[in-house]
Order: sequence, then structure tokens, then C-alpha cells
Amino acid sequence: MENFRKLGIIEPVLKAIKDEHFEKPSEIQEKSIPMILEGKDVIAGSATGSGKTLAFGAAIIQHCEKGRGLQALVLTPTRELAEQISQALKKFSKYKPLEIAAVYGGVSINPQMQKLRIADVVIATPGRMLDHMQRGTVNLSKVKILVLDEADRMADMGFIDDVEHIIRACPKERQTMLFSATITDELKRISSRYMRDPVKVSAEVYVDAKKLTQVYYDVPDNMKFSLLVHLLNQERAGLVMVFCNTQRNTDFVADNLRFNGIPAMAIHGGMSQDRRNQAIESFHSCKVGVLVCTDVAARGLDIKGVSHIYNYDAPKESKQYIHRIGRTARAGKEGIAVNLVASRDYENFSRVLRDNDVQVEKMQAPYIEKVRLKLPAEDRKRFGRRGGNFAKPRRRY
Repeated sequence: MENFRKLGIIEPVLKAIKDEHFEKPSEIQEKSIPMILEGKDVIAGSATGSGKTLAFGAAIIQHCEKGRGLQALVLTPTRELAEQISQALKKFSKYKPLEIAAVYGGVSINPQMQKLRIADVVIATPGRMLDHMQRGTVNLSKVKILVLDEADRMADMGFIDDVEHIIRACPKERQTMLFSATITDELKRISSRYMRDPVKVSAEVYVDAKKLTQVYYDVPDNMKFSLLVHLLNQERAGLVMVFCNTQRNTDFVADNLRFNGIPAMAIHGGMSQDRRNQAIESFHSCKVGVLVCTDVAARGLDIKGVSHIYNYDAPKESKQYIHRIGRTARAGKEGIAVNLVASRDYENFSRVLRDNDVQVEKMQAPYIEKVRLKLPAEDRKRFGRRGGNFAKPRRRY
């Protein structure tokens, strides 16, 4: 604990850190916490899982007091990340309690209105925060700490105008922190416009390239799912994340993995918040070993113990590949990234190899038998039967 104490963290937070069995500060914590606690604006280049929540959380807990209105606002791109940060801050503030509220869309707004009346700290997605601002159900006049977490992701998702609107509604005299895996020109513009002499810090990529094995299989379109089932059954894997590009494919893969005896759950933006929370909780607790997801889950979520990443679809944006594989080979553990490349993936996968400095080895596809599929409801009506090994399916997965 002495290493954390040297950073200037107060005793109540140190006690909570000890309860969480943290052994030593991460690189981003060592570099940023002393400056953050001094009240400086900070731009931090940090990947998911680098320990940034404690970095800004230490300042929030140290400088906020219960019952004095909304004093700290954290903006983040997804509902899941808002909930995750909220739970982490509640743990770190265990011995200096604060009213902490997570505010995001996809759930009823009325309970959030009640929480905002007494909240000291709010973690919010930009869209729902704007909604509360327009309704007059949130007061930003006392905000003294503003955090933009996963800022590049918010920009990618088209939230940057909303973020700027929220920033302008906060007091000018405040501390602003920006955390991002990459610092784009757009984020540089944001920092120059809304931050005061920010200090820049960065941490090395958290994924250990030496412990990450990357491979790909060139597979016929109509055998891609069968190969996935074969690999999942043959390999001794820990937790597995399977990435798809669309909600439809995500549901198809998860449903048919279960149909073939492999416990799996889906998570994507089209699901209700309760179902998404249930899927993440089941995965966290290892009740389900395979999480099939769109890129909504590629970043931000702190999921430990992921041994295998499968790219069922090659990502449309080449940089998304790095975010996906960043879920494994972390904290000194080994990991494997497996790419299933069919003809429709060639263009996207070629872009991944061209734009990223990665070494991906081609593997010889094993002999496999085609597995049975549980078709979507509309296809079931078209084919007139409930499942089976279809020689000429209308859709190729």
C-alpha cells in the first residue's frame, strides 16, 4: 500500500484499495494521480483495463463532499461502462461515502430524476445527460471535476457535439480530464478549446504482444459457423468473446452455439438494458463461458480472464481490430485472437493487416463436419422445418 500512499491518495481511499487487494499502482495511475490530485487538467492516453477509473476516481472522492450538490461529472460512451464506473467508484468511496448515480438511456428516466436530486457524482452517457439538461432535472452549476472517459469512442459514435454542449454547460472554473486510447485531431481541438494547460501522460499498451497469438483461417462461407463450433469444442479455453459486426449475426451465433450445446449469451445495442446486464453478469461470474457481441462490448468493460477472442466477422474499421484483441493477453496472461475469414471478410481483413502492425499467422483449416443450425423464425417458415443441415441456405453465416 505504500506505493499508493506515495501518490498522495487519502487514507479512506487507501483502505478501500486494500480491500480490493490491489498490490501496486498501474503505469497510468503512477503517472497521472499526483497531477490529478493537484487539480491539473490531464490528457491521458490509456487503454481499457489500465486502471484509469481509480486515477480519476481518487480525485473525485478526495475533492467532493456529500450533500453539496453535483460536484463531479463523468461522461462515457456506453451504458455498460457507465454502470461499471459507478460500481467501481462506490467501492473506492466505501470509507468516504458519496451519492453516486449512473445515468444512461434504455431505462426509465423517472428513477434517474430522483437520484439526480441528491447526487454528488454522476456517470452519464451524453445522450441521456442532454435529455436531463433539456428537462431541467440536473444542475451542473457546481461541477468542479469533469471527466471525458473513452473520449475517442464517444467521437466515433457521433457524440462529440453532445459532449461539447455538456462541457459548455459546466462552470468554466473546473478541472477537466480526458482519457482516450488514441488522441485524434478532433480530441486535440476539444482539449485546446475546453482545457487549461493540460498535462499529457500516456501508458504503454496494456496488451502484452509477446503473449498474444494471432491466427486466421480461410474458410468457405457456409462452413464458418461449423468451424467456430469445432474450435470452441476442441480448445481448452477460459472466457471467450466472439465478435460480430451486426446485431443479427450476434443473435444468430449465440442462438446456434446454444443449439449446439455451447453455453453462450449475446450482447448488443438492440437488447434491453436488463438483458445486457444479465449477459455481462453471467460472463463475469463464469456461468456462461462465451459472450457473443458487437463492438459495443469491445472497449471499456473490465472483463478479466478472457483467454480467446474470435472475430466471427472481420471488423469494418481496421482500428476496431486492436480494440477487440485488447480484451485478452492482459496483465501478464496469455491470449489468442482467432480470425474466421470467409470471402465476404476479405476486404475488411486485408484492411486490418494493412493498417495495423500485427503478425497474424495463417492456419490450415481442420476437417470438420457441418453442424446443425437453428434458423431465425422467418427462415423457419420459408424452409418449413425447425432446423437441420441445410445444403443451400438462403443466408450464409
